[in-house]
Amino acid sequence: MEEAGNEEVKEDEKVSYFFDSYAVIEILKENPNYAKFKEQPITIVLWNLAEIYYHCINSNLEKEADNLYSKFRKSVVEIDDETLQEAMKFKKEHKKQDLSYADCIGYIYAKKHNMVFLTGDKEFENLENVEFVK
Repeated sequence: MEEAGNEEVKEDEKVSYFFDSYAVIEILKENPNYAKFKEQPITIVLWNLAEIYYHCINSNLEKEADNLYSKFRKSVVEIDDETLQEAMKFKKEHKKQDLSYADCIGYIYAKKHNMVFLTGDKEFENLENVEFVK
């Protein structure tokens, strides 16, 4: 699979995405830049679900928070020990960027499963295997 980076992914290529919490929240906010991802299957980890739920209960989505939690719970994948350990090494290597645990785990999970890490977090903008969308 080609690295997405800042390059556009060709329309006819089938790409699987790992959705950072940022990406899911932007879809919920109906950010037009994320419209093309709205119908994509969402893959997240439990830590992303926690961030999404927290965002919902602290925003105008509080009434829908529990339903959204149930909806996105179905998208959560399990993390194996190797992925978790590699993610924590990645976090340490990028200590100055103060990346969240969820971001590091998701990024490494995406790389290990030939998925593109979809995010708008500026810390990931120039990393390989990232589709950066604001």
